[in-house]
Amino acid sequence: MLDAYRENTLFFNSELCRGCGMCAAVCPHGVFELRDRKAVLVRRRACMECGACQKNCLAGAIAVESGVGCAAAMIHAALRGRKEVSCDCS
Repeated sequence: MLDAYRENTLFFNSELCRGCGMCAAVCPHGVFELRDRKAVLVRRRACMECGACQKNCLAGAIAVESGVGCAAAMIHAALRGRKEVSCDCS
């Protein structure tokens, strides 16, 4: 499988990518970019696992266990004493 990566719960298979660019458009953390008519993982570790990319990928090239990163954001906010918690997952 060409360019298949797993980082935490994010899985991307570039062979299935149709190059629509929706993953790059909806990702709040800039995990994907469109290059040469294909999505490319450019900031894998920035993924908050919100699931927006998976929900918008009609090709089924992306899978993510949604919610794990948001839970981590909540824990970090609590540890830092912040009242407002935001993982940018709308």
